[in-house]
Amino acid sequence: MHPWNVSVQEAIAIQHQLKKQVVRSDRFGRVKTVAGVDVGFEDNGKITRAAVVVLRLSSLSLVEVAIARCKTTFPYVPGLLSFRELPAVLQAIEKLQTRPDLFLCDGQGYAHPRRFGIACHLGLLTDTPAIGVGKSRLIGSYTEPGDNRGEWQPLLHQGEVLGAVLRTRCRVQPVFVSVGHRLSLSAAIDYVMQCTTRYKLPETTRLAHKYASRT
Repeated sequence: MHPWNVSVQEAIAIQHQLKKQVVRSDRFGRVKTVAGVDVGFEDNGKITRAAVVVLRLSSLSLVEVAIARCKTTFPYVPGLLSFRELPAVLQAIEKLQTRPDLFLCDGQGYAHPRRFGIACHLGLLTDTPAIGVGKSRLIGSYTEPGDNRGEWQPLLHQGEVLGAVLRTRCRVQPVFVSVGHRLSLSAAIDYVMQCTTRYKLPETTRLAHKYASRT
């Protein structure tokens, strides 16, 4: 869809262009498999290591794992995470035997300064529903959600709802959920909760993190 060997200014221009194609309504069928996506780095950041894990939604049992490594070519720039990480992620996805019905990314989706985080970018490139599940806030303000599991508050910026601040475990710090592509915020919240067990993070991204962090 676009080259990866670009400058920071070109990357920002690509985000502005592609965000027009992001779909924030439910356009998907039955979800049987869910995939978690996470990235780590090796050799002092010179190598990008991407992990994609595929789980059955009904049982959250592991179906498949794919790992890809490639040379890191884009610098760390806040808001441009996808240009640094997605080349390796896409290589890992190509190795999968199972085509996931939904991606959950460790990062942001619509809750992004240009409304085009890594979950939007991945969802658009793969034409697959995707959700951003961030451990920290990138942009926006919110009221702390209630202490109970499943409670949430909107993440707001300039009067617009960017995502949800979701409590996945009682009295544990919330996660930041936002639409990536081809689903609504309410559906995104529902699937994140379906994928979450006794840990703060959904099993998809929790397991992907384990594989992405191994050396």
